[in-house]
Amino acid sequence: MRKIRIIEQISLDGVIQAPGGRDEDGDYAHGGWAMPYFDTAMGEAIAAAQGRSFDLLLGRRTYDIFAGYWPKVENDPIADGLNAATKYVATHRPDSLGWGPVEDLGADIMEGVRGVKSKDGPDLIVWGSSTLTPVLLEQGLVDEVLLLVYPVLLGRGKRFFSDSADPRELALISTKAASSGVLMNTYRPVGSLRTESFADASG
Repeated sequence: MRKIRIIEQISLDGVIQAPGGRDEDGDYAHGGWAMPYFDTAMGEAIAAAQGRSFDLLLGRRTYDIFAGYWPKVENDPIADGLNAATKYVATHRPDSLGWGPVEDLGADIMEGVRGVKSKDGPDLIVWGSSTLTPVLLEQGLVDEVLLLVYPVLLGRGKRFFSDSADPRELALISTKAASSGVLMNTYRPVGSLRTESFADASG
């Protein structure tokens, strides 16, 4: 069975929208907020996190954003990996998927994801896809979450953890700080949220 690994560029207040460019996601006012922190070390860290061989699991909006950029990038290990990967896409318009190799997940997205995950093959990497990621977490399909936490506050925008997300607990597997101030935190989902009170702990 394949692993599903989420990689997100995220602000301190939880926003993941349009990190890569001013025009990446329509008229979002803060597009490109991650790029001032991107350097060679960050690129190497992302390439290492993705691994040498992987496939992509993407929402339609993220697929379209990636398709408009990455096929044009040459001599770049991140681009090489993304372009070579098979893209499994949550979409109602499968006939318009032009960036391949590509497959749509079908009418029942979660059934499609389970089918792809159950097969032999490389890990499935999820980038962005703010509508898809909460459902994957809710359904218990995620094996690992890598958050690239940037030292910025954006105030508004699409968030990784929505208000409707089920409470849950994640274990911190590793953490590393880039010289730019970006924290690279890797988590593994471990189950339902535990709660207790200060009185319980001090009694």
